[in-house]
Amino acid sequence: MIKDPETLAEFERECLRRDQTDYFDSLRLFEEMWKEGVFLGVLPLKDPLEGIEVDLRIARILNRV
Repeated sequence: MIKDPETLAEFERECLRRDQTDYFDSLRLFEEMWKEGVFLGVLPLKDPLEGIEVDLRIARILNRV
């Protein structure tokens, strides 16, 4: 439970200000995560459209709200 939201907001702003991640660090992280997914056998997807019906149904529901 957050008792002082302003303190949390200040903390988040400070974290973002001090974050020095650049494009190449982010790319390196993405590549390593992709390699791990391939190693675990979940990437690349065998059928990229598998389950698309569920995603579309959820999107339609959310767009009506």
